Amino acid sequence: MPDTEILPNRSLSGLKKREWIAQISAIAEDFGSFDDLGGRHFATRIDGDSTLLVSFETIQGIQLHSDIGQPLGWEMVRDKGWSHLCLISDGDTWFRDPQVYALFDRLTDEGYFEEYDRVVFYGAGPCGYAAAAFSVASPGAIVLAVQPQATLDPRVTEWDSRFTHMRRTNFTDRYGYAPDMMDAAHQAYVIYDPAEDLDAMHAALFTRPNVIKLRLRHMGDALQGDLVEMEILAPLLMLAAEGRLNAVSFARQARARRDHPAYLRNLLGHLDAGHRPYLAMLLCRNVVERMNAPRIRRRLDGLEKSAAAGEFTPPPPARNGNGSATAQKA
Repeated sequence: MPDTEILPNRSLSGLKKREWIAQISAIAEDFGSFDDLGGRHFATRIDGDSTLLVSFETIQGIQLHSDIGQPLGWEMVRDKGWSHLCLISDGDTWFRDPQVYALFDRLTDEGYFEEYDRVVFYGAGPCGYAAAAFSVASPGAIVLAVQPQATLDPRVTEWDSRFTHMRRTNFTDRYGYAPDMMDAAHQAYVIYDPAEDLDAMHAALFTRPNVIKLRLRHMGDALQGDLVEMEILAPLLMLAAEGRLNAVSFARQARARRDHPAYLRNLLGHLDAGHRPYLAMLLCRNVVERMNAPRIRRRLDGLEKSAAAGEFTPPPPARNGNGSATAQKA
């Protein structure tokens, strides 16, 4: 078996789709195998150690979130020596394809998942749905799903108007209703922003004894990109695999939001929408003290002018140990 530490990290970013797939196929064949699953799906397998990561990704998502245009799971192969099975789709398909079902049927029949001590399923959005749904192929697995849909069957989720083009797709046959498919998982985690109503409604459908719901309030509707940018996706996968992911360890990782501009802007927007200038000023002071944030600096200037005009009473400046004023700590 090739040494997974030398899995090449050369950039595949910017390649045309046909060439990109050819490069991915060649690398996968050198380090494991490649399965063409028809028009819109294929799978790569990388041989590594006794931990298997099963990730669901899209070509477009890989190009967007990876600086080198490689599947996110390959980072875990290089850094941790894990084995990796990656299901890749061209666009959002929710992996509702008989050829994908057949692959998991074959892997189950071959005892593929039983060869590993730990199996972790991961995906986000439509891929999060797939991670949950196909985890049934490996009873006892761990599932980490970011913003997953439970189903797009209109009889269950007619309130979700985002994916009406998928309503004729069958979500009721094999590997169908994702929450039920996770019943055999050892532990599952659903990450979502409770302020995103439709994501929160789907998350509610995943309420099960073996599911822990982890909330990232004020992060918006593109959580996977935020997790990658904050460099906490890989640590979360490690914690999940090791059985150490819980509300406390998740909160420690989520503190990276304090330095994440998108989160800070969303939080400030929430305070402004709620007409809470006192808290907004505290936030702005804290941010401009710690980092270069021109938009928040301009908002702080505006708040200071409003306070000077008597529109609200501003918070007093914090004092450091020398008695001089300093920014409030968040």
